[in-house]
Amino acid sequence: MSHAELAQRHRRVMPAWLDLYYDEPIELVRGAGRRVTDGEGREYLDFFGGLLATMVGHDVAEVTEAIQAQAGRLLHSSTLYLIRSQVELAERIARLSGIENAKVFFANSGTEAVETALLLATQRRRSHQVLALRGSYHGRSFGTVAATGIRGWSATALSPLAVTYVHSGYRYRSPFGNLDDAGFIAACAEELRTIIETSTAGDVACLLAEPVQGAGGFAVPPDGFFPAMKEVLDDYGILLVSDEVQSGWGRTGRSFFAMNGTGATPDAITFAKGLGNGVAIGGVVAPAELMDCLGAHSISTAGGNPLATTAGVATLDYLLSHDLQANADLVGKRLFAGLRDIADGCPLVGEVRGMGLMIGVELVVPGTRDPAVTATSRVLEAAREHGLLIGRGGLLGNVLRVTPPMTVTAAEADEALAVLRAVLTEVSIVEQKENA
Repeated sequence: MSHAELAQRHRRVMPAWLDLYYDEPIELVRGAGRRVTDGEGREYLDFFGGLLATMVGHDVAEVTEAIQAQAGRLLHSSTLYLIRSQVELAERIARLSGIENAKVFFANSGTEAVETALLLATQRRRSHQVLALRGSYHGRSFGTVAATGIRGWSATALSPLAVTYVHSGYRYRSPFGNLDDAGFIAACAEELRTIIETSTAGDVACLLAEPVQGAGGFAVPPDGFFPAMKEVLDDYGILLVSDEVQSGWGRTGRSFFAMNGTGATPDAITFAKGLGNGVAIGGVVAPAELMDCLGAHSISTAGGNPLATTAGVATLDYLLSHDLQANADLVGKRLFAGLRDIADGCPLVGEVRGMGLMIGVELVVPGTRDPAVTATSRVLEAAREHGLLIGRGGLLGNVLRVTPPMTVTAAEADEALAVLRAVLTEVSIVEQKENA
């Protein structure tokens, strides 16, 4: 069956709001390392990693064999029974989290993880008031959509929460963007304090924050931003929940969980995506006093199931034994420097930003800061034609997302940079001609 035929079937039975990449969508059917093959036999270098979920690459033997062995023993039991791999994985995550006396709850996705964190924080603080960062993305459920600060991902204004948005680290379009680092941080912290004092009833449950905003276009605040924000939160007893669904597991290269690398200690961390290397898993790690604050009974039918947690143990072991955090730092710097070099000669690029293997390239109409949304789509399409898969995001849909698996090599980084240089130059010329 051709891609076109499969796309027709997809559109007949799947929701219209379920996005597909490319004018002619593709099906991925096989993968090995950082390369994937589509249903029509075309091979690509994968620099999107299944929306950052394929963290250590495709068909990694240690992970694949662990999943196959568990599938041959038992697929499911539920949390009403002891699950050895769940306990083992929780022990590892608790130890790596940097949170004292930590406990872990497993779910099936990042959305569920954030919902759980919101449940814990609102119960602990006896308040449904929540702070979130502008430009944030936290999931697709009723509660997480309510805390998402990107209009394009906010499907409804209805909400179970009272959400107030505060300034994020996205400086490129910020009214504080002209300030130096210290001035920017001071302005954001003061705005946070003012909003707490004037726009809330005071008893706020938490600030939900991505250390590096994912769908928001990989905005990275200056060093010192989160400690300054945390200092304000502590003055009011407000919890800090770090959404690490995209930034966890050493992907930023700086620390295992990105918030810990900022110098701020979160009260809870949500995680998902890469932990299962493609197998659905998510969860929350928090101190016992926060995790145990719920008074009602609860279970999880599928969260932390034997297959997913076995995949998690194998993925985490592989990541640590191969020091992929160091590789993310090393190859990430190579990609960042290469993209900055491309940007110097390409008026279509407004800014290159990010950390480790979370890199965003914001495209603008040359000579302005107007978002080049059409050009972004053209670059995405052209990169695929050249055999490279990348992502797209940002507040205005004009940011390229470069997020290869953490096993990516220097040679593969150079291969991707060559493609991006070619397609950005090509699209930039087209855009300048059209806008002349």
